[in-house]
Order: sequence, then C-alpha cells, then structure tokens
Amino acid sequence: MERTNNVKLDLAGIGVGPFNLSIAALLAPKQQMNATFFESRDSFAWHPGLLLDNTNMQTMFLKDLVSAVCPENPYSFLSYLVKNKKFYRFLSAELNCISRHEFSDYLAWAAHQLNNVQFSTRVEHVEYKGDHFELETNQGVYHANNLCIGTGKVPSMPECATPFIGDRVFHAAEVGLRERDFTGKRVAIIGGGQSGADIFLNVLRSKWGKVASLDWISRRSNFQPLDEASFTNEFFTPDYVNAFVGLPASVKSAEVTAQKLTSDGVTQKALLEIYQELYHRFDVLKEDKWVRLLPHRTLEGMKDVGGQYHMTIGNALSRQNELHQADIVILATGFKAPYPACLDSILPLLDLDEHNRYQMTPDFELKWQGASSNKIFAVNAGMHSHGIAEPQLSLMAWRSARIINRLAGKPLYDIDSGKGMIEWISPAAIEELVEA
Repeated sequence: MERTNNVKLDLAGIGVGPFNLSIAALLAPKQQMNATFFESRDSFAWHPGLLLDNTNMQTMFLKDLVSAVCPENPYSFLSYLVKNKKFYRFLSAELNCISRHEFSDYLAWAAHQLNNVQFSTRVEHVEYKGDHFELETNQGVYHANNLCIGTGKVPSMPECATPFIGDRVFHAAEVGLRERDFTGKRVAIIGGGQSGADIFLNVLRSKWGKVASLDWISRRSNFQPLDEASFTNEFFTPDYVNAFVGLPASVKSAEVTAQKLTSDGVTQKALLEIYQELYHRFDVLKEDKWVRLLPHRTLEGMKDVGGQYHMTIGNALSRQNELHQADIVILATGFKAPYPACLDSILPLLDLDEHNRYQMTPDFELKWQGASSNKIFAVNAGMHSHGIAEPQLSLMAWRSARIINRLAGKPLYDIDSGKGMIEWISPAAIEELVEA
C-alpha cells in the first residue's frame, strides 16, 4: 500500500546536485521553512565518471555552496577543511585551484549531513492539484506548495554515433566508470573542451595503456584556453546577471555566444601540460608521431567496418570530408537538459519560448499557468535567460539565496553584493539617446 506523508512541504526539490544542494544548505538554519530535497541515488555523486586523476576545478573554492551569501554557514568549504582536520595542510599546499576529487568530496560531506536531503527516493510523477503539488515516489506520496527542479543534465552525443554506443564508443561522462585498457588501440577523442583535454592528457600519458594512436578532434578553430581574465570574471557576478535579465532575447543570445570561452575553454594549465608532454615525447625523446591534433573538424558520419569505426569528418578549412579510423571513440561532446519525465503532466502548464525553453523570472521562477502561490523554480536551466554564469558554480550560493528570498516573500538573506567594476547599462545615457 502506498504511504502518504501528511506533512505538506514548503518546498520539494527534485534532484540533488550542487545547485539544489546549495539551496538545501542555506535552508538548513531557516527553521521557518520546511523543505526536502529528493535524490534517487543511494548517495551523493557529482559526475563520478569525470573524476579522473589530475583534473581540477575551473572555479575557486570560495565559490562553494554557501559562502558568497552566508560565510558563517556550517556547510562552507572552509568548514569542510576544518571539520576534516586538513585546514593547515590545505594552506601549505598553496593550491591555485582544487581538484574535482576534493570538491566532490566536499559536496558529499555536506549532502550526507543535511537532514533536508533524502536519498534513495525517486520522484516518479508530479501532479498539480490546484493548490499544491503531489509527488509520487518509490518511498510514498509527498505534498508540497512549491517545487525546485534540479535534475541536472545528461550526455549529449552526435546522432551519427548513437547506434554504436557501447564498450568502445561512449561519452566522456562514463570514462571514470569503465575498465579502461586502451593498449594497442587507436583512440579518437571528439570534443575540444575541458573534458576532452583531461581525457587526452590521461591517454597521452598512457594512464590506461600505451595506445597505437591518439586523435583529438574538435570543431573549434583551435584548442582554445579558458578566458580567466579579471574583467572577464565580471560576467560571473550578480551585477552582470541583474543587467542581463532585462536584455532583449536577441542580445542575450549574442552575449552568450560571444562569451563561450569564459566557461567552456580549457585551462591554461592543462593546455601547457599537454604541449609540454607533446614536446618532450616528439622533440626530446624523438618518438615516432602517434598523436594528431585536429581542430576545425566536425564528426558527420560513422560506420562500423569489421569492428573498426570509420568516421566521416568535415574539415571547415578545406571544406572537404576526411576519413578517420579508430578502435575506441570517446565523445567529449557536452551535456543537454531534457525535461524531467516526472513532470510530464505539468509541462503543458509551463510557458515555453519559441525554442521550447523555460520562461524564467529574474528570481529563477518558471512562468506557468498555475496559482501564483505555487511556485516552480529551476536551477541549471536558464543560460538563455540569465547568462553564461547560470549553469556554472560561480553564482550558485547567490542564486540559492535569491530563490529562498522569493519563496519566503521576504529577504532571509542579503543578496546585494555591491556594484561591480563595470557599468553594464547607464540609464541616463539611454534616456539622452532616446530624447535625441
């Protein structure tokens, strides 16, 4: 018999990744709000397949779950260091950036302490009842006044590769979860971002066996660095997001496109390590060349020919197709955000734009046809509406506080971070232009 939980939640979170975890951590000391965040996994996991050796974060550790709005919160990264008795050794290590392993361990440390996070609970269906939401889970039925969708993203793969997904063609997100023996194999990595670089470096260093050949294929014009300049970081501030949300859709799209390398490039450290490794092997040790770097190329077709993969690659420079062969193909081709299946009955009530994306308010609230007293928030789903920082970790604490304030109807957290170095929009100048 299905168990019904009688307590109505103020907020039900669906999915527990870093973003919903941040909301949970900031709600923990706010006893006036009753929230539970449901996660189908038995324990916290953050892209476990990408936790490779020597992979580092692209954001500094102070951009954690809570510190930007509440540094005294017990779930900060500094608190994690102290509680795990490694604060002084961390300082002595003089880390410019921390490893993905350590940040993942920090997130898991926080998740498994929070009483408002419930693991092993899969939300199977959500129904809107006119004045609240009913959540059917494998642990029973729950009722909530508001929702926060944080189900994350799933691997995005070229359509031509999907028929071959298996032991020898797979997404980068699975690399760390597989038995990897690439000895004597021809390996091709598709994708020129950070994940592609991390995997390339591990294969180059024979981490998973000495390969016969290694191709790194990217449609980008080169293997381009992450833009980490000080003024670039102003894109990842509340001040910029507040300016961005009021822009016309066409301007937003142009801004996001122009800023791609502010979040989707490869760290200079990784690029330098790759270049130095290539120089040492082929210019110092004089190994026969078994590595190819192939930018300006797009995977357009794929065939299995006697257990070998023949790939049709379009070259944007020559405007011709090339044929490349590999035994193992790793797709570092990013992620996509599908609508959670459990929300099928609510999807028709949501206001979507012409690209079928959520329409969001500045407070990350979805526009929909339900009662205004029943709100639906979404995290990691609004780059088109809130800018390049929205899917990144940089502003998650600020966004969480903004959602909490909206939910509470009053400022439980101070989200005013002060003016940035750059004046993005000048109202007086705009008025003068209009008058002229």
